[in-house]
Amino acid sequence: MSAEALGPDLHGHGTRFRVHAPDAHQLWLCLFDAGDREQRLPMARDDAGGWFVDAPGVGDGARYGLRADGPYDPDTGLWFDPAKLLLDPYAIAIDRPFTYDPMLAAPRHEGRDTAVLMPRGVVTAPLPGIAPEPPIFRPGGLIYEVQVRGFTMLHPDVPEAQRGTIAALGHPAVVEHLRRLHVSAIELMPINAWIDERHLGPLGLRNAWGYNPVSYFALDPRLAPGGMAELRGAVDVLHAAGIGVILDMVYNHDGESDRLGPTLSLRGLDARSYFRHEPDGRLINDTGTGNSIDCNHPVAQRLILDSLRHFVTVAGVDGFRFDLAPALGRLPAGFDSDAPLLAAMRGDPLLSDRILVAEPWDIGPGGYQLGRFGENWLEWNDRYRDDLRRFWRGDDGMIGALATRLAGSSDIFHAAPATRTVNFLAAHDGFTLADVTAYEHRRNEANGEQNRDGHGENFSWNNGAEGESADPDVRAARRRDIMALLGTLFCSRGAIMLTAGDEFGRTQHGNNNAYAQDNAIGWIDWQGRDREIEAHAFALAALRAATPDLHRTDWLSEADVEWLDEQGQPMTVSQWEQPDRRCLAMRFRSSGFSVFINGDDVPHDFGTVHVPARTVLPILAGQPSGPNSLPTQSA
Repeated sequence: MSAEALGPDLHGHGTRFRVHAPDAHQLWLCLFDAGDREQRLPMARDDAGGWFVDAPGVGDGARYGLRADGPYDPDTGLWFDPAKLLLDPYAIAIDRPFTYDPMLAAPRHEGRDTAVLMPRGVVTAPLPGIAPEPPIFRPGGLIYEVQVRGFTMLHPDVPEAQRGTIAALGHPAVVEHLRRLHVSAIELMPINAWIDERHLGPLGLRNAWGYNPVSYFALDPRLAPGGMAELRGAVDVLHAAGIGVILDMVYNHDGESDRLGPTLSLRGLDARSYFRHEPDGRLINDTGTGNSIDCNHPVAQRLILDSLRHFVTVAGVDGFRFDLAPALGRLPAGFDSDAPLLAAMRGDPLLSDRILVAEPWDIGPGGYQLGRFGENWLEWNDRYRDDLRRFWRGDDGMIGALATRLAGSSDIFHAAPATRTVNFLAAHDGFTLADVTAYEHRRNEANGEQNRDGHGENFSWNNGAEGESADPDVRAARRRDIMALLGTLFCSRGAIMLTAGDEFGRTQHGNNNAYAQDNAIGWIDWQGRDREIEAHAFALAALRAATPDLHRTDWLSEADVEWLDEQGQPMTVSQWEQPDRRCLAMRFRSSGFSVFINGDDVPHDFGTVHVPARTVLPILAGQPSGPNSLPTQSA
């Protein structure tokens, strides 16, 4: 593999294009003029499997694609078909979004040219480089997960032309909302160019989440009509407000799917290097999407590292969240936190200080890797989500798990010097926080899969009525539970994550897999938000920001914290083992900050502190009815 840069490289007299395709017999650069007429330039091969061509007079704004010829034998990972126009994997912009069409998957013998269907890469003059600043986000902060389009499509303060775009993230009304929540970093769900899964079109649906990428460099024009300049502008505005930016990256698969999927880019150039295959040549599918990127093959590893560096040096992002992250470290013998790609990221001068967040599971062998990514990683903690939901649902025997999760999950991350947890109660996939308290069962009929998709077990409850209810008692109980769940999250040690809209009771009406709902189901209803829940979230965020005990990540010892019962006495072994115990107080010794948790359906008094039913009550030292009212234990 050549060490020369891949992709388009502008110079004084034109552009040099370089592509890696070692098994191809011939490549062509295809240039498209304003009338969409195609000019093909044959590319020359070097000794390292690369192809290149100099295109004089071709500069900023030129639109192009690639064609590749060679053996066609999908059973052995060879997909060459000169009728397929291909996107350059290193193109940093495209001229329109991808749209699925069955012709994109037509076998070679049909000879169906796909140029009319394919977006073109756009040669783009690079933005001036920036020296990345240290990440604004620090472990222990609040990560705010955002699906870019749905976040502002219904925002009344954002100009209509800007709604649903990355630029809208920098609108003053949006920034002010983030500041009131004391957001440390906004995590953007995938913004790279993606394509719909082939089953969605006949259902009248389209992918709204973006977890089906075609390009690891180019942004999707629906989200970023202004390209990388738009992303950099939003990052600059958010940084000025003290808010970091984390990008959700999908390197575990691409949108070319399984053997019946479309040929768009990687498959048509070098499928043997980019994808994992069984010994018999079949595509490995450890992702449930049809293919798996071979992240530790040198060619795929280079593509991943180059794209990560691109977003750091061009947009100045603070870090990355990795979808189905075990794929990054999967070797033939299984997951290895020292796999070549993960080791390269740790040692890379541009990436080693970035915030790295793992979704530490996939469906492949040994796919559940929570706690095993290493010291420089944060990890989504689904054990936190499930245990806290079960506690508030009223399951027996959860008081010990509650304390462990509040304190940073030492049972999972004990090998590290500090907790690496990302605590969350809801995320983009699964029920919204409000729906956790309103639905015992998923309602995914709108997804067109007969309600078979999405998680079957959600550890949820409905407060006496399934789904929407006009009963004031049911609605009050749900609001109380949402506020208790938020209180638990904001009073937990380590990083926390809140999905946009959960701070004011957003609902997806029981849909727990709204990936294809680019409509009112998946869009946030800003005008219908619950102001009481929102005010509670703002207050919790302010308290957390003012309480170092909560956003620190070092491990707690008995000298740091005490766990107390309703009488202010240290919890005994028998109390920890009581199946029906629902009450607990956590008090930090040095500061006196206390959190009183009552998961019972009746009020409880902790000394002179009255805690209503199903309530989390954090109290700073010196507040009325504060922790000093608890009985003091003698040494």
